[in-house]
Amino acid sequence: MKRILFLLTALLCLFAVSGNAQNVKEINLWPYGAPNKNGDPRDSAKVWVYIPDRKVATGRAIVICPGGGYDHLALDKEGKEWGKFFQNIGICAVVLKYRMPHGHYEVPIVDAEEAIRLVRRNAASWHVDVKNVGIMGSSAGGHLASVVANTAEKNAKPDFQILFYPVITMMNGFTHQGSHDNFLGKGNQKRLEKRFSSDQLVTRNTPRAWIALSDDDQGVPPANGVNYYTELYRHDVPASLHVYPDGGHGWGSSIGFKYHIEMIMELKAWLNSF
Repeated sequence: MKRILFLLTALLCLFAVSGNAQNVKEINLWPYGAPNKNGDPRDSAKVWVYIPDRKVATGRAIVICPGGGYDHLALDKEGKEWGKFFQNIGICAVVLKYRMPHGHYEVPIVDAEEAIRLVRRNAASWHVDVKNVGIMGSSAGGHLASVVANTAEKNAKPDFQILFYPVITMMNGFTHQGSHDNFLGKGNQKRLEKRFSSDQLVTRNTPRAWIALSDDDQGVPPANGVNYYTELYRHDVPASLHVYPDGGHGWGSSIGFKYHIEMIMELKAWLNSF
């Protein structure tokens, strides 16, 4: 009984929305025109910025990349709901609507990198420490986040990464084929497959990571996240891997996920560890 009461109290505390947690800005990421094109003139990149109250701001910020197989975006459960959560615990959350690649792989990458730069340019007014800006992604958004974590430079490089059931590899047999085809294009892409397989990009300079996935994920093979963790460990990069017994794919911020409370508490504990 005590455990049930504790968990219920924890849940209420974690998702209580304070009256001040309503400061959200919608910003066009490329007001003067994007540097790369994806063939769809109607597609544009923008962000929703969830700014915490100064009194509770931790100085930390997270750019959030929702998933959707590089075909669409799960903006609510893998984006905006997380934005509210982080805002309420004092973290500035920037939910990114990145453009779909349509085979032009550089398009979502430049969007994600610019979102990180945007945070650092606005660090003072958004109550952010420029050395405490991370990136987070789910599924295909996890692939985008991990690629940026390993390849971005200077002001676009994140300081930490959070990945939910991520697509990591582009190699046949373990990749998510839809994400692969939408990101790289169909056909023989051997050179690009290796170039954008994040487990093969890890170095000692890769930022620390928190990874969560389900053992029974039928959408993205769990080996993606596990192999990425193994490479992080092999390169002495601090990392935390959480494999839940079941839950499938795409649970996002849903409290319907059986291990939701445990997952939230583990994530918060990791964020408080550095």
